[in-house]
Amino acid sequence: MKKLSVSVLDDKDEEFANILMDIGLKRNVARTLIYLANADEVTSRSIELGADLRQPEVSIAMRQLRDENWVVEREIKKEGKGRPLKCYKLSVPIQDIITHLEETKRKQAEKDLESIERLRTLSPIS
Repeated sequence: MKKLSVSVLDDKDEEFANILMDIGLKRNVARTLIYLANADEVTSRSIELGADLRQPEVSIAMRQLRDENWVVEREIKKEGKGRPLKCYKLSVPIQDIITHLEETKRKQAEKDLESIERLRTLSPIS
């Protein structure tokens, strides 16, 4: 039997992930993102164990992170038969991701406020 040593999310990481979820990221994306922010390069299996996610959740999160161009992926061939392992790392610093999320939320808030102002002008009761 093999022993596997994997870093896991601590209380500060959990708080970080919860805040990401509060601003609209899905649980699996938030947990994967914070796990990657704390690591250099990790396998999908490490993310599963360390972020307490199932394999399909990691795959879905990675697809979304790749779509945003926030993560890079490479394959490591295993000895013998079987599928190669996939390794991931952030392609941009976590601070840049936070800035992107801030800008996105700011634009959405401005759009919502414009809609509310438009409602006021269309309101039949003045």
